[in-house]
Amino acid sequence: MAERNILAYFNTVEQAEVIANRIKDLGITDVQIDRIHKFSEGTADHLMNPLTGQIGSLADLTLGSGGGDAGPLMAADTSASGMSDGGGTAASGQDILLAAIVDESQFEQLRQEIRAQDGLI
Repeated sequence: MAERNILAYFNTVEQAEVIANRIKDLGITDVQIDRIHKFSEGTADHLMNPLTGQIGSLADLTLGSGGGDAGPLMAADTSASGMSDGGGTAASGQDILLAAIVDESQFEQLRQEIRAQDGLI
């Protein structure tokens, strides 16, 4: 029995859950939905006061600390500076990823259902 990987991108979690439930109805239990981030999730969980001047960097203030290596790239991004709308997101706004392994005989039908949910496969 041949298997196929599905990596499908969606705009909302709800769209991905429709397909995940459809895949589970076919008897496949190993389905995962995740959000894709442009940068690693920040660690801006500590309290900062920009008025005190104790700011590590622009990226630290706006996006959370990404560490020394990623900081300059994060600060150069429009998400940190606000100097542009950014021209869209990294994946055309489709930052929800559904991943599953399905039987090859089910792949084409699921591909059509993913497209019906405005998903990108």
